[in-house]
Amino acid sequence: MADLPIAAVIRIAKKSGAERVGSDAAVALIAQTEDYIACLVKEANTLAIHAGRKTIKKEDIDLAVKSM
Repeated sequence: MADLPIAAVIRIAKKSGAERVGSDAAVALIAQTEDYIACLVKEANTLAIHAGRKTIKKEDIDLAVKSM
């Protein structure tokens, strides 16, 4: 089961211009979004460890986004 709420994903899609979002599309969006977040966190965690920290900071996220 997905961790992101379907209603929130549909709301974001509508704010981004979608008139309607099917439930299957919302589930696909959630899956892709969760995969992206997982990859982003892995990269940010690598950067934090490289900097000698256990805590991921905003700067790690920013650098991870640029490297992806």
